[in-house]
Amino acid sequence: MANRRYLVRGHVQGVSYRAAARQRARELGINGLARNLPDGRVEVLASADEAALAQLESFLWRGPTLARVDAIEVEEVAAQLPAGFTIG
Repeated sequence: MANRRYLVRGHVQGVSYRAAARQRARELGINGLARNLPDGRVEVLASADEAALAQLESFLWRGPTLARVDAIEVEEVAAQLPAGFTIG
């Protein structure tokens, strides 16, 4: 299991980005959360095997129809995430 933090920058708030990320993460069996940050980015914390995380990251670059993703910062984290995927 790997744990990653994705900081997504662009037009990602107010366009159902977190809900779409939650739906895709649940489809992939990923644990974690997605939340808006005060600076306009979305933070996604995810825990899963490498293949599932790669699929999630690919989705995060696209997002829902109205989103525009300009950049994603990715880092490994040591956090233990609870089961399921939530929106914070």
